[in-house]
Amino acid sequence: MPEAPELHVAVEFLESCLPGQTITEAQVLRPSVVRSLADPFPEDAVGREFLSISRLGKFLLLALSGDHTLVINPKLTGGIQYVPSKQRVFKRTCVRFALADGNDLRYIDDRQMGQFYYVPNDLIETVPGLAEQGPDVLDDFSFDDFKANLKGFSGEIKGVLTRGRVIAGIGNAYADEILFHAGVYPFKKRRALSDDELRRIHQSSRAVVLDAIGQVRQRMGNQIDHKLRDFLAVHNKGGQPCPQCGNAITELRANQTITSYCRHCQPGMLLKN
Repeated sequence: MPEAPELHVAVEFLESCLPGQTITEAQVLRPSVVRSLADPFPEDAVGREFLSISRLGKFLLLALSGDHTLVINPKLTGGIQYVPSKQRVFKRTCVRFALADGNDLRYIDDRQMGQFYYVPNDLIETVPGLAEQGPDVLDDFSFDDFKANLKGFSGEIKGVLTRGRVIAGIGNAYADEILFHAGVYPFKKRRALSDDELRRIHQSSRAVVLDAIGQVRQRMGNQIDHKLRDFLAVHNKGGQPCPQCGNAITELRANQTITSYCRHCQPGMLLKN
């Protein structure tokens, strides 16, 4: 799943090349991902110009002329490509825009789990999940705000973080990294966390993502659909030595989700509910 670091760098790249570009052709190759909330798509998008690119949590927003926006929720396997129009169109390509500069903007999705919305600007907040997000992980929100947003949640802290309602932009991989950086057991219940642990999570969330943005920026280049995470400390590194203590990293899999952590640096006990 692309998370805040990958999407942030993708936005930086797209901001450098998309604004001012006009859509000359639009195709839907995999209709299952497309949601048009008003006007016929893709016909209505042809002739519109890209104005700006932004991110809200795990959503990409591509503003178009004529008060319309493409809102993309890539979920687990979605991504964006900016490639020459002559480049081969793969089966995983769901939506394709030909641009006036001779390049394509393509939405790809191996498993067609993402959602691609074409909406008038006055309907943006009706996109499912967009308005329900908490403050973005890079927003300047206080510790008191963080604690207030946690009220009402009682589950395991990793699950709380990945929901996006307390902090937006964090998924499975970076939740592991944040909790490792904070020294907090990922399965600890939210109500069992001390103020000190909560403060460390609050501080680590921004620090980890900012560091990751720098790492991703160096590795990604123009391949903005790639998830490059070789630099991560613990996620998906089960059995490898912990970078802090040297003990083997523990990896648990449940419901197609990997949780990676260090039993020594993040002590805790997995209890059955």
